[in-house]
Amino acid sequence: MNTTSPSVGEGAAKLGAPKALVLGLQHMFAMFGATVTVPLITGLDIGTTLLCAGAGTLLFHLITGGKVPAFLGSSFAFLGGYAAIAPRLADGSANVDLLPYACLGVACSGLVYLVLAAAIKAFGVKRVMRCFPPIVTGPIIIAIGLGLAPVAVGSCKGNWTLALVALAVIGVCNIWGRGMIRIVPILIGLVVSYVLACCMGEVDFSKVAGEAWIGFPVRREMTILGVDFKNGTQIWSAIIAIVPIALATIMEHIGDISAISSTVGKDFIKDPGLHRTLTGDGLATTLASLFGGPANTTYGENTGVLALSRVFDPVVVRLAAVFAILLSFCPKFAALIATIPGPIVGGISFVLYGMISAVGIRNLVENRIDFSKSRNLIIAAVILVTALGGVTLPIEIGSFRATLSPLAVASLAGIVLNAVFPAGDYAARAKEDEPPKGNTFEV
Repeated sequence: MNTTSPSVGEGAAKLGAPKALVLGLQHMFAMFGATVTVPLITGLDIGTTLLCAGAGTLLFHLITGGKVPAFLGSSFAFLGGYAAIAPRLADGSANVDLLPYACLGVACSGLVYLVLAAAIKAFGVKRVMRCFPPIVTGPIIIAIGLGLAPVAVGSCKGNWTLALVALAVIGVCNIWGRGMIRIVPILIGLVVSYVLACCMGEVDFSKVAGEAWIGFPVRREMTILGVDFKNGTQIWSAIIAIVPIALATIMEHIGDISAISSTVGKDFIKDPGLHRTLTGDGLATTLASLFGGPANTTYGENTGVLALSRVFDPVVVRLAAVFAILLSFCPKFAALIATIPGPIVGGISFVLYGMISAVGIRNLVENRIDFSKSRNLIIAAVILVTALGGVTLPIEIGSFRATLSPLAVASLAGIVLNAVFPAGDYAARAKEDEPPKGNTFEV
């Protein structure tokens, strides 16, 4: 790991209030486009999402001693879980009745972080991460993205013009853009396509006028209070279907912390420690989900802002979190975001879902997984076919009935096969101080 990069940047006092505020806004805009896309796709509340992103970031900084300049935004990895448990209704509206169950499943997945954090603290990174090598997590991440592809295409069909404009702008900004343009391509693509939609008469502003300027962002029916705990079958189905996704997001977390460490020039995996960063991320995800928000994850977009600005003071990131919280208390703003047409969201999703799969491929390449070896081919093949082929596993214990989702079955199959087959070349190269490279879902 690079330890010769510039050390943590100037303190907030040296930066001065005006510059610190501007840098904080920059971080907020960097995360904004991707963060609000998740509630647009799932039907979760936008205000709640912004509140949980800001509060989750502050909680993460508290647990890690304020040392890591990371921002926690909405995770795309769980979109498949939301779609499986609480698919949108026929008219495209949010499935308010089932979304609380999906959120409960995501909340339980956050607890997996805590279990892994405790194991890492007790046994060390090397021993624990042997259960989650790239040959298992890489194909799982690929399957997550490919499994969501039909959803993106379905949304685009409403107006391919808007979808393609959003897609094209994101691509142009990300490939040829410079500075902040390259950091926030999703936001720029959203704005450009939204303006076009307004010109085409595709935007309905009728609900915006009726919303207040100031209001509480948490909707009671979307929180844990919306779960009927007598409905054990629905609860366990959500937990069993969604919790295995944590395998992929944990690898994403490790990759992001490694990237931030390299950018800043400090080894955050050792200090404050991977167990602390996992605890912060896991608790933020669990608490956000219980209040009706999406899962949180460390954001690669904000790591890009760190590299661009060369200011690594965590206080700047905490200012971005405060801005997100303040913005969450404006229902009129949330209503305005909700007017974004479905095809635009589809165009954005077109990129994001593909990027998720591409990140899985990159995970395999960066860790030099040798597919000339039969054990690696078989593990990857079983995971992909199981997940994309729709293989489910019914569970019946007395009167209890639940079904393991294809992704859950694929995850378990990969872990078992990796344990049964002779150790691969990756395990032989692993070092105590070098955990598997993870992933960032940045565009």
